[in-house]
Amino acid sequence: MADKKYLELYRREKRKIISGEYKANERLPSKRVAADKAGCSTVTVEAAYRRLADEGFITARERSGYYVNAASDFYAPSESAAVSPLVLLEDESSGEKTDFEYSVWFKTIRKVIADNGERLFEKSPNKGCAVLRNAISEYLLRYRSMLAQPESIIIGSGSEQLYESVVKILGMDKVFGIEDPSYRQIEAVYTAAGVKTVKLKMGADGIESSCLEKADMDVLHVTPFHSYPSGATASFSKRCEYLGWAKKSSGYIVEDDFESEFFMPGNPIESLYSLDKNQRVIYMNTFSRSLSPSMRMGYMILSEELMKIYDERLGHNSCTVPVLDQYVLAEFITSGSFERHLNRTRRKMKRMEKDL
Repeated sequence: MADKKYLELYRREKRKIISGEYKANERLPSKRVAADKAGCSTVTVEAAYRRLADEGFITARERSGYYVNAASDFYAPSESAAVSPLVLLEDESSGEKTDFEYSVWFKTIRKVIADNGERLFEKSPNKGCAVLRNAISEYLLRYRSMLAQPESIIIGSGSEQLYESVVKILGMDKVFGIEDPSYRQIEAVYTAAGVKTVKLKMGADGIESSCLEKADMDVLHVTPFHSYPSGATASFSKRCEYLGWAKKSSGYIVEDDFESEFFMPGNPIESLYSLDKNQRVIYMNTFSRSLSPSMRMGYMILSEELMKIYDERLGHNSCTVPVLDQYVLAEFITSGSFERHLNRTRRKMKRMEKDL
């Protein structure tokens, strides 16, 4: 009952301040007078006045009382805000379906929570948790024959954020060459970041050689495997051509290796990163296709030279992926669940191809 009385008094006095009934610098009624008028205790008045003071409506002056602040009129809400009801939103389904076995993921979550406890509430290192960077490094070596030291790996929350990081690392004065056609977000993110892009026409196995030779650019962004929406996969000779351009022009290649885990038949073809001998390739990949669209986790691999630039320009940035998510994904990879999931998916894709 006391709480109700305190709130009633607080709200009544607040309305008087907002409406202008109490003028700026005017002294409020003393606690005893206010208590007599409201029919409550001085303790209740003190609580109401203290809340008004905490919210900046009034100020206490020693041995004098409480006075209305001159800036109190800034707190007045609009008439529409006072009468408009809340209109709650409903989540819309994206319609994207995956073959992901959620029960295994949820089992992994329970294990990670049981094993790590309070550690999951600590702040993530800026480049990502060591446990995930280690897991990705070991997976790449085991599954993709890619040698990437954990210290070269940076964790991010999806491809768009990684694209933005690349711009900040290489500089806004660089011209980015992109595939034409390409995934629309690639051009959208680069344009929003303020850099110039040039479109390079796609052929059957990648960017046409004539476009690659003529283009005036500093950075080449390619999706070597199943480029979207053309579906083209760069041949070995085309990949060597990309690397030849980088060496000749002293440019950089952003290897966007989206969906490469599902290469068929046989083993995945060698990445540009693995073929590169001059440290001109920035490799990046995400888990949104290999696991689920809801998995907003990705990573990029930088050369030693670019990592120094990253430390200078972006080293202070906090990792945008929650620690719990990083630990769960690390456990999912190291336990072998990730590779078993990939193998199941690839077998299903093979069966579907045979049925066509």
